Amino acid sequence: MRELALMLLLTWVSPKELDSVKARTKFWSFQKPVRPEVPAGSPWIRNPVDAFVLARLTATGHKPADPLARQALLRRATLDLTGLPPSPAEMKAFLADTAPDAYERAVDRLMLSPAYAERWAQRWLDIVRYADTNGFELDAERGQAWRYRDYVIRSFQANKSFDRFVREQIAGDELWPDDREAIIATGFLRAGPQHVVGGNQDEELNRQEQLTEMTAGVSSAFLGLTMNCARCHNHKFDPILQADYYRLQAMFAPALDADVDLSDPLEKAAYAWDRAEYEARTRPIEDAITAIEKPYREKLREQKRALLEPHFLAALKAPAESRGDEQKRLAKEAQSQISPSWDEVLAQLTPEDTARRVALRKRLHEIELDAPEPPANAYAVRNTMSPAETHILKVGDHKAKQGVVPPGVPLVLAMVQGREANGDTATDPMRRRSDLANWMVSPDHPLTARVFINRIWQFRMGDGIVTTPNDFGTLGARPTDAALLDWLAVEFQEGGWDIRAIDRLIITSNAYRQGGQHRRLDAEAVRDSVLAVSGRLNLRMYGAPVRVPIEPEVYDIIFTEYETDNLWPLPKDRSEIYRRSIYLLNKRTVRLPMLANLDQPDTMTPCPQRHVSTHALQALSLMNSDFMQESAAAMAARLSKADPVADAYWLALAREPKRVERDQAAKFFAKGGTLAEFCLAMLNRNEFIYLP
Repeated sequence: MRELALMLLLTWVSPKELDSVKARTKFWSFQKPVRPEVPAGSPWIRNPVDAFVLARLTATGHKPADPLARQALLRRATLDLTGLPPSPAEMKAFLADTAPDAYERAVDRLMLSPAYAERWAQRWLDIVRYADTNGFELDAERGQAWRYRDYVIRSFQANKSFDRFVREQIAGDELWPDDREAIIATGFLRAGPQHVVGGNQDEELNRQEQLTEMTAGVSSAFLGLTMNCARCHNHKFDPILQADYYRLQAMFAPALDADVDLSDPLEKAAYAWDRAEYEARTRPIEDAITAIEKPYREKLREQKRALLEPHFLAALKAPAESRGDEQKRLAKEAQSQISPSWDEVLAQLTPEDTARRVALRKRLHEIELDAPEPPANAYAVRNTMSPAETHILKVGDHKAKQGVVPPGVPLVLAMVQGREANGDTATDPMRRRSDLANWMVSPDHPLTARVFINRIWQFRMGDGIVTTPNDFGTLGARPTDAALLDWLAVEFQEGGWDIRAIDRLIITSNAYRQGGQHRRLDAEAVRDSVLAVSGRLNLRMYGAPVRVPIEPEVYDIIFTEYETDNLWPLPKDRSEIYRRSIYLLNKRTVRLPMLANLDQPDTMTPCPQRHVSTHALQALSLMNSDFMQESAAAMAARLSKADPVADAYWLALAREPKRVERDQAAKFFAKGGTLAEFCLAMLNRNEFIYLP
């Protein structure tokens, strides 16, 4: 009877499709995790993680590796947890602490540091493909989208429960409409790239692309399913129907892009005053630039106007008030065709006018560094009471609409959970995302806890228990230790979705303390570690993204205007360029060469796991870039005259130099090597770049 009732409800699915889904509900990842029994004890076991790891090692004829030495262990844990190296003082204090719980207390200290939250946030931003710009050809900046980045950091700093973290990002505006942070959290739904261009637009296509991004973001980040494969047809391998994809998309149909005002009247009044004063300084300069350009623009407009096709010219000549719809369209396009671009104008300027303009632009850029911060707003979403119906789209084409589907969750998950495929209130446009978010973190959900637990394990151990962290489907990898994954998932849920508790369990296990791991630091950790060792690291947290100096070749890729016209203004306070990498302007189309060379993700697609490559450009960046040369010189300036070699080793590697290393250093200096060159070599050592 239940199946008959389900069939009557599911008008959007055929009996054949229903049978196909039902036949594949027994797949491991669709089953609710059940806490397995912890394997029997052994002297090697510190906590249940070790018990499962040891049982698997024993079953496969292996045994644990030798533990790391204490110095190497703290260096690994510090870099792993914070993305920064231990200071000489921290290492010396740890080595002098002989208490049995010295390591556990060091881990607790590291987990309470702001750097721990920044490190975790960077990983989450990878997963949700966050950047500060839209991507595609214009790649415009996103105003105050950085508040979402700060929200993520604050969430990890506060050890926010993961179930709350999920709810806020999917439906914070619905569930906590008066909570500023919950509103900002919905920036998750807009974190991916967005095709924003000028001119005539297909608004329906643009909207469909937005919904596709939302659906993809939620399904990959929280469900670990390749839902996008079902955009055009039923999934070829997983029990996910095309209708499932569009029903999940319908959950987001009411959500519209919105820049939500977070400021109070006093803040608005202060900004209006500061803005008026600022514009009083910039307007005369802008007017002077306009006056220089005006005759050149008018000449170019007339030249372009003479080349217009007759129907465009006729539309322009027609009085604006008498133009029909077609003439309005033609006139708008004609105006676009005859408007000269800035580079066309610059190409026409005389040398004298060019010099005058350059001087004015330089002055304008100096004033722009003091531009007042606008009132706070959230790059977020808001609901409409009248969302468009959601159709299944033939081959994903927004013009090829087929049947209407109601909002809901994937049928296979509804069936294994014993639920209806449509939530009780899913048809309420003001509650759809709330229903989805609550379903995501429901106790019987088979995926959410597993997927995130797998991410924690991967973050700490290099590979996940499931080595395809965004694909828990049929084509994804099977868990290397299903019992451990399920034990951790249940522990996670029953322990209040406490991220730090699970993280600590893994970090303090004997499994983590084994030697033999040699993972390269990710791009941001390399840059941040270099800054820390050089003494230049600015630890200020939060705020608008920072521009740092870029190579002339990169500047020429982004801009074609004369180099004297600075379109990449650096911060007035130069210490800002030494902030942690998470605060740097993350531009989708152009990344900093050093970070890109060290495998920083492109942010156009989710990055569940960083690639690790080895190629010549890495060595060139780490040896020859201005950043590394300046950092080596700054590090050299920190060293004592009494024993600079020992100081360099303690700063870079948190240990004493070996005798052979002292001998090598002496030979290097005897041949004329400088202290800055020696420091550069230290910053290029494998021991500096790789985790122990």
